[in-house]
Amino acid sequence: MAARGISVADVLTVLQADDAIERYPQDTPFPSRLLLGTANGRPLHVVAAHDHVEDVTYIVTTYEPDPAEWSADFRRRRS
Repeated sequence: MAARGISVADVLTVLQADDAIERYPQDTPFPSRLLLGTANGRPLHVVAAHDHVEDVTYIVTTYEPDPAEWSADFRRRRS
């Protein structure tokens, strides 16, 4: 996160928006989802997995989506 200039506050902003654009129910050990949000004027993707038993969310990765790989609204992968 630090290397990408993404702060904990940025990730929390995306988590709070809870706009899941992809879901990965088969991920282990916990199902995960790809979230889209905006923090400090830039789009961010956060992949988060949630342990429902312990009620803990784990951040797998976070990044600024590449416009060459994503649609203009950053919701769909380009073919």
